[in-house]
Amino acid sequence: MVIADPARPMRADARRNYDGIVAVARDAFKEHGPGAPLDDIAKRAGVGAGTLYRHFPTRETLIEAVYRGEIAELSDRALKFTEELPPGEALEAWIREQVAWSAQNRGLATTLKASIEKGSETFVWCMNRMRDAAGAVLRAAQEAGLVRPDVTVVDLLRLGHGVALAVEHATPEETTRLLSVVFNGLRV
Repeated sequence: MVIADPARPMRADARRNYDGIVAVARDAFKEHGPGAPLDDIAKRAGVGAGTLYRHFPTRETLIEAVYRGEIAELSDRALKFTEELPPGEALEAWIREQVAWSAQNRGLATTLKASIEKGSETFVWCMNRMRDAAGAVLRAAQEAGLVRPDVTVVDLLRLGHGVALAVEHATPEETTRLLSVVFNGLRV
């Protein structure tokens, strides 16, 4: 998975370092939250602190890079589902992915949202990627006559986010049941 910032041309070794730091930070943030020690991240990535800070001068820039990578992967899964599954199954699979991702990454997402402005490049990029992904699965399901035509992309994203919040302390069975209610409400 290449997650280097495409706006910055890099030598191959610098790109490997950048990608390695982001991959390790992703795991560290999942294990210890967004406050994971940056020196530990550098050590686990096999780079010095100077290399980490050269690529990511602040904790927030590292969190943004991790978040962008996560959003890119989540969005790409929506497109993959639309290619590999029938429209209704693709929509349901992606909503499940969105709910699972939101539940697992709540701390990271909350920290990022607190540290960036709504109009910032990262915020807009992530919002557009998620809207494009949701639009792809929703459009296919609506064109197949499986989902109500009045459901919007924003509705779909809010439903996924809302379910993720609602099931934060729920059992897998309760999560499945609530998703079933959502899926039934989306159907024509």
